[in-house]
Amino acid sequence: MKLVVVSAGLSVPSSTRLLGDRLAAAVGRAAEVDTQVVELRELAVEIAQNFTNGFPGRALAAAQEAVAAADGLIVVTPVFSASYSGLFKSFFDVLDPEALAGKPVLIAATGGSARHSLVLEHALRPLFAYLKAVVVPTGVYAASEDWGAEGLDGRIERAAGELAALMAGLSGGVSGGVPGEVPAGRAPRAARADAFSAVVPFEEQLAALRPTG
Repeated sequence: MKLVVVSAGLSVPSSTRLLGDRLAAAVGRAAEVDTQVVELRELAVEIAQNFTNGFPGRALAAAQEAVAAADGLIVVTPVFSASYSGLFKSFFDVLDPEALAGKPVLIAATGGSARHSLVLEHALRPLFAYLKAVVVPTGVYAASEDWGAEGLDGRIERAAGELAALMAGLSGGVSGGVPGEVPAGRAPRAARADAFSAVVPFEEQLAALRPTG
């Protein structure tokens, strides 16, 4: 399976890139993946030119193709003005609108303060929901004080496990099975009851509320 990490870190070294690398390594421990990293700072000029002339440069086009062909994405941005960075948003603005449809995505961010952790929920998750991606339940935010502290490793492992499971499910499983096929030696899971399959007519519900006698 192909995993692509999109990092919007600007400095070298970058805590944003470091978080992306740790998440990718954790996914690699949960599933067999071929990982590619897209560094957006190297594409900044071509992204700006794409806005003005409508055509991606060679490096940007290669990054767009890699993202579109990926089985899963890890996207990591630094927090700027309580949201994702402009460079991060600009890259996804120049992608094909359907490039992420149905694609598993793990969202992550870095910042100087834990007070910005909700950026995952109020900015990143809505963005990728709009792009029709399948966003994993656990997002990972790393503030300056989180590096080396208790808790970050657990969040990384949980989020990576969720992404690996989604990638495996959509690609037919790590063993290469057919989607929907029950693996050998495993009993089929019982069908879940549909809470809306049996509808009681409204008249009957009213009758049940009337006093008797």
